[in-house]
Amino acid sequence: MDIQEVMKEYKREFDIELGLYFDRVIAEARKKDTFVAGALEYIKKFALSGGKRLRPTLMYYGYLAAGGQDRGKMIKVSMSVELIHIFLLIHDDIIDRDELRHGVETVHTHYRKFGKKLFPDFDGDHFGDSIALIMGDMMHALGNQVLFEAPLDPVCILKALSKLQSIVALTVIGQTKDVYIEYDKRATEAEILRMYEYKTARYTVEGPLHLGAILAGGNEALLDSLSRYAIPLGIAFQIQDDILGIFGSEEKLGKPVGSDIAEGKWTILVSYAVKMLNASDKKEFLNVLQKGSNLTSNDMERFRILVRQSGALEYARTLAQQYISEGRQAVLELKDINTEAKEFLIGVADFMMQRDC
Repeated sequence: MDIQEVMKEYKREFDIELGLYFDRVIAEARKKDTFVAGALEYIKKFALSGGKRLRPTLMYYGYLAAGGQDRGKMIKVSMSVELIHIFLLIHDDIIDRDELRHGVETVHTHYRKFGKKLFPDFDGDHFGDSIALIMGDMMHALGNQVLFEAPLDPVCILKALSKLQSIVALTVIGQTKDVYIEYDKRATEAEILRMYEYKTARYTVEGPLHLGAILAGGNEALLDSLSRYAIPLGIAFQIQDDILGIFGSEEKLGKPVGSDIAEGKWTILVSYAVKMLNASDKKEFLNVLQKGSNLTSNDMERFRILVRQSGALEYARTLAQQYISEGRQAVLELKDINTEAKEFLIGVADFMMQRDC
């Protein structure tokens, strides 16, 4: 199975439905408020500007794994998890002070500029952040609504809705821990990995798989088996993203490379480097991490050199591979699961093994 082609095809079908869904929501909003309709048009542009649609694709294959068969129906229902993702991205971009995502201005950045033009005598930044927060909340509501109105077994829908709230709650815990660690700058590797589990693994991999499986009537044994695959893979996914955040390209990352350094993110790479560098290099390393908006290209290159020199890059790559192997072994042991779904899950693990990071 060519995992990239499978995901591209799902994304192609999914993006058509997502665009049509936004058109319906925008048309309905225009009856009530033209400004909100305009904001939804911008979020449609933001949502369709990029992204691999990993979460809705995993939701579909979780559904398939539990015996679900209606692909067309699930493509529409899986919009729920993508809308929740958009909600979290909009809020996360405010927290991280990111100005671009997939080459498009983040929602708060767009409306900060809009606010400064429209209301020059007032605080345009606060206006932009406020609109982004509110519209993010609307995406949260719409994500729940899509799932609530799914043409599926009402008992399964109720279970899936409950699961979705748990996913968001755990993500909030992970995000809160991420912010705290960024300021505290003393987290242990174990604390960072637990944050990755809540912020990424349970939200990006386990949650969508569980939602799909629940909607197809999957039992607890299947959900537990999917978790043994999803959590290590999700942690590895975040470690690889941390690497790309320093050594990747804007095209792969979806936002400017080096933004994690400017934000002072305390990742596995940073934690290991701080532990291994000598006193003078450690001081220089931490100084770069505190430069924020004053970060230069020379600072970033020096930061990369110190990460490599400390052994943190190799350590993080090895750790990610170990987690991927753990997840792959878990899916190999799965029994009584749809063959195509199993092949897809193995394919994702194999793709991650070869991911350029």
